[in-house]
Amino acid sequence: MEQNVEDRFPKIDRSAYEPAYVQLANILRRQIADGFYRPGDQLPSEAQLCQQYEVSPMTVRRSINLLADQEVVKTAQGRGTYVKAVEISTATFHLPTLSDLLGEGAEGDVRLLEVRIVTADERVARKLEIEEGDKAIYVRRLFTQGGEPIFYHRAYLRYDPRRPVVEAEMDVTSLQGLFTNADNTILKFGELTVEVTGINEEEATLLEVPVGTAAFYLEHVFHDFEDRPTSWGWFIWRGDHLHFKTTVGIDERTSL
Repeated sequence: MEQNVEDRFPKIDRSAYEPAYVQLANILRRQIADGFYRPGDQLPSEAQLCQQYEVSPMTVRRSINLLADQEVVKTAQGRGTYVKAVEISTATFHLPTLSDLLGEGAEGDVRLLEVRIVTADERVARKLEIEEGDKAIYVRRLFTQGGEPIFYHRAYLRYDPRRPVVEAEMDVTSLQGLFTNADNTILKFGELTVEVTGINEEEATLLEVPVGTAAFYLEHVFHDFEDRPTSWGWFIWRGDHLHFKTTVGIDERTSL
């Protein structure tokens, strides 16, 4: 069904809670999703958008910057703003499985298998940026849901006698607690590397699958606000319980 002018070029709602620049960005996104503007097409100029939607140049610039950050458009100095072609290589994936497990009302249990203080070997010292031979905390956990094992987690944490890290780790009994209370530290950022691996004998016993079964290896490094690695570890996640998802291009069902 062909859209009328009001649907294609809606007015900015000044009484709405949503800022004008976000409204304008969503309008342009919908126009791109509907094919009104196609990859390579030039968007109207700043002056034209100001006149069409009765907004200020600053509002238009913020809208365009928002779309550029979302990889929807690209700007060429002195030439204007253009709709970007879909580039598969720029796809960003998320983990809906993990989101579901962390969601409100989600059920599951984290079983602490082991927690002890160890001496850091060369690899642990390098990952945590400590001296080889320094103390570190070693933790092993198993996450189950409905009695079925989902992943096996091992991690090394910086040892600090001034903080009750061991006690905090022993208190983690949920997946959400595992991530939000990772080492009883407020985290600045984390790095996650995902690879495919074959399950070894120890992992196969815990995860109740045959040795050599394909699984996801998710290595993580968490950093504090001093940019120090506070923990390094990895999840061995059963391949039949984890999947990745992304959207490539403009999905008209979503907005900013």
